[in-house]
Amino acid sequence: MRPFADYSTFDDERLISLIAQLHEQALAQLYDRYGRLVFSLVLMIVDDRATAEEITLDVFMRVWQKAASYRAERARVSTWLTHIARHHAIDVLRRRSARPDHYAARWDELTPGVGLTAENPQESAELSQRRERVHAALAQLPPDQKQALALAYFGGLTQRQIAETLRQPLGTIKTRLRLAMQKLRNILQDERELQDTSVEAPAAYNMSKED
Repeated sequence: MRPFADYSTFDDERLISLIAQLHEQALAQLYDRYGRLVFSLVLMIVDDRATAEEITLDVFMRVWQKAASYRAERARVSTWLTHIARHHAIDVLRRRSARPDHYAARWDELTPGVGLTAENPQESAELSQRRERVHAALAQLPPDQKQALALAYFGGLTQRQIAETLRQPLGTIKTRLRLAMQKLRNILQDERELQDTSVEAPAAYNMSKED
């Protein structure tokens, strides 16, 4: 029987190390920290709550199985987790041959504060407000454009990969992304916060990426 330990006091890397040693409570603590983030990310890609819940559990099962392969020098734990989540969600999306009219990325369901970090409460509140303004702008986009942006930014796919995933012509995907970006810029042209890369998520995507 293992001695009692307060896992909430351990940093992420320590938790991964303990998970690799089959400490179930360490996995539970990691889930408490990042389960909401992983679920929100996956939900935006697959647009189905039941599927997103299933994928989220699968992600942490993979963490349980692959914790020993984690390398801190390559990425933070949170980055590693979102990488696993993105790839698993996109694999599910591809297997289902998803179409935009069924899987419209639900940006509005992403909790505004998820994934935001700041040094003080005031900065955190400002970041959350900026994210909310971006979400309000995204809500005005057509579903097919939001789907393409979700796969480009949260899924990390190129234009060609998005076309293959959605089974749409490459030219159609290019047009959707271009129109989406133009509309967002018009909506947010008076928002100086658009220049902040922490909230200008879609603009961080390179529109020239095809391969």
